[in-house]
Amino acid sequence: MRASLSTMAGKMGTSVTDPGPSIESARRTLAAQLKSAGNDEAELDARMLVGAALDLDLTGMIAQASRKLTSVETALLAQYAQRRIAGEPIARILGQKEFWGLPLQLSSATLVPRSDTETVVELALQLLRAGGNLDRPLRIADLGTGSGAILLALLSELPAAQGFGTDISEAALHTASANAAHAGLSNRATFIACDYASGLAGPFDLIASNPPYIRSSDIAGLATEVRNHDPMAALDGGVDGFDAYRTLIPQAATLLAPGAALVVEAGEGQSAQIRGLMTAAGLMPVITPKADLAGIPRAIAGHKTAR
Repeated sequence: MRASLSTMAGKMGTSVTDPGPSIESARRTLAAQLKSAGNDEAELDARMLVGAALDLDLTGMIAQASRKLTSVETALLAQYAQRRIAGEPIARILGQKEFWGLPLQLSSATLVPRSDTETVVELALQLLRAGGNLDRPLRIADLGTGSGAILLALLSELPAAQGFGTDISEAALHTASANAAHAGLSNRATFIACDYASGLAGPFDLIASNPPYIRSSDIAGLATEVRNHDPMAALDGGVDGFDAYRTLIPQAATLLAPGAALVVEAGEGQSAQIRGLMTAAGLMPVITPKADLAGIPRAIAGHKTAR
């Protein structure tokens, strides 16, 4: 996309930004621009950007399809279009991303939550459900919480749970706290600035984490939307990608109550070594890793043996 920025920006200046296009015309023009720039989801992105610029949902855009854009709307839409053509993710442009049905605010200090990470939530709930614990007053933690995605998703499903989210970034914790307030979960969510579990005191009934797991040498090859817009501290897992796991797994093992579980997200090809690290820390990997939609083992769980 980046190579075509100047060309696309010029086209936007003679179409969407001219006073008077209808909502439908602006959407179609923008979709064509994005498609020409190599965007595989041009239609969806165009609809989302037009909706954001005009503060309309899909129903509103359909109902007002023939309405003419104001000069302010056309200028804002042109800005959004240029940012998207330059490779900025839709979620960054809009400033939020939905995760587990929750609209989450983003900041430069947080990852854009991915659907793959929902497998961590799914596996955690599966384990709690198997133990008949969904309605108990649980203590749960999310290590490296970022936007608060995992913690808030879990709290939304666990009505009696108290949750603790940690992060080394104060800015990320500010974002997570705002998301908790917006979701009506502030009274059950506490955010702590520390390195993974170093500032927590157990016991916990569940600990979850989506730590950085990309090998340092692989960062340069990531998609532009990830490499240039997600915080590096949330991506770089060290030389072999396992630095974070070596820290957080032993920490979590000491904080889990007997019978409780740690659930972490893993990158492709990492599940076996993570399970080995769990075993070395005294956790028993007793369930098959949960795969994402691409079939990659994405969520890994280890139980603390009950006394």
